[in-house]
Amino acid sequence: MATVHEPTVVGVAHFNAAEDAAALRGAMKGFGTDENAIIEILTSRSNAQRQAISQAFTHEYGRDIIEDLKSELGGHFEDVIVALMLPPAEYLCKELHHCMEGMGTDEKVLVEILCTRTKKEIAEIVEAYERLYNRPLAEHMCSETSGDFRRLLTLIVTAKQQGARDEEAGVDQARAAEAAQQLYDAGEAKWGTDEEIFNKILAHESFGQLRAIFEEYKNISGRTIEQAIKAEIAGELSEALSAIVECVENQAAWFAQRLRDAMQGLGTDDRTLIRIIVSRSERDLAAIKREYEVLYDKTLVSEVRQGETSGDYRKALIALLGPA
Repeated sequence: MATVHEPTVVGVAHFNAAEDAAALRGAMKGFGTDENAIIEILTSRSNAQRQAISQAFTHEYGRDIIEDLKSELGGHFEDVIVALMLPPAEYLCKELHHCMEGMGTDEKVLVEILCTRTKKEIAEIVEAYERLYNRPLAEHMCSETSGDFRRLLTLIVTAKQQGARDEEAGVDQARAAEAAQQLYDAGEAKWGTDEEIFNKILAHESFGQLRAIFEEYKNISGRTIEQAIKAEIAGELSEALSAIVECVENQAAWFAQRLRDAMQGLGTDDRTLIRIIVSRSERDLAAIKREYEVLYDKTLVSEVRQGETSGDYRKALIALLGPA
């Protein structure tokens, strides 16, 4: 996966934090709230610009902009706006914490956030998590997951010191062939599967290196690494490893499928819909929109419009998605 940079949100050229802060204060002050002004300003600014607005707001009015927004807004619209206002790593930490708190853990969220990020992004999340919740992410995760799935996620969040997912390092073809052989020997070539080898390689190598490993694997085995994982490994671990493989091959398509799942069936998974649209808006949301149309023959914008979103919530999501 060559890192695709196709954002739908790029920020504005002639940015003035104090002016935006004043406009937002005006939109929330007095009788009624000007939701359109809030949407227009916050969905078109980059996250860095929103952080500057937040600082200017506190400086000028001695108030916390997130608290003010929360007191004026409600429902899923509030969720979108608060997600936009948080620094990206903090927002993802909040989502990780939420998916592990209370009864049961939402493993799909752990996979979506941790199996699709680069080394640098994981390092930021790990640092922010401990700062926000006063406990290491790995420790919290270990108490909520088990078995080989737990081992894979722990490797992803703790291997940063050993250079896991180093996207800057070039692709080493000889090492790729060696790793592909190790994967083959650990799975198809033997009775029973050595999940530890799959975990070590898929958690540690960069996305570029993994692509080379998967190509070599096909040369050795005659079938794809996805086919091998589905045949050899079951349950949550299989889902997590498959997510890594699919993101190496086409990350935008993987997120498009997640968005489709969030909008299909009984009721919308609003939390996932918001998380993907917000967290990918400055990365590859334009590519995700394109892949969505290729896969489902419908535009993502039309699906959000026709789905179960409404009012200002829908307007904010559509604004982040940009033109159809």
